Amino acid sequence: MQISKNTVVTLSFELKDRDGQVLEKAGSVLSYLHGGYDGIFPLVEEALHDKTVGEECTVQLEPDDAFGEYDETLLRVEPRNLFPDTVSVGMQFEGGAEGADEDDYILYTVTDVTDDKIVVDGNHPLAGMALDFSCKVTDVRAATEEELIHGHVHGEGGVEH
Repeated sequence: MQISKNTVVTLSFELKDRDGQVLEKAGSVLSYLHGGYDGIFPLVEEALHDKTVGEECTVQLEPDDAFGEYDETLLRVEPRNLFPDTVSVGMQFEGGAEGADEDDYILYTVTDVTDDKIVVDGNHPLAGMALDFSCKVTDVRAATEEELIHGHVHGEGGVEH
């Protein structure tokens, strides 16, 4: 079966930065709903269109094609007392500007902890990076009606929301 709109595509992939450092190891697996459902980078989706099981491709992604440019305004220094005592580097919290609607919240990652301050970063860890995405198509199938209604792939046991 060829990859086309409304198919579920499963890939074995590897993600590297432009210096060749592996960010996601070869053999990592990803399934997405093909056809503009935002389940994969648009340039990768475009490169995979019409491919079949066993075919491979590599796509070079600039920051705007992947996780965006690094936005320094998303780096915040907050008072330590706003966080739990157990806060540590790497923990993640949802948040937004004061008075923001929950729909506008973003995910912040703790990048530094001191006695009186916490530094959090709302950028994706790969923001600002040019990436090389290499993949091999391992499966293509027609999407179920439920997957099409929800706009994403469901697991073997059905909906995983």
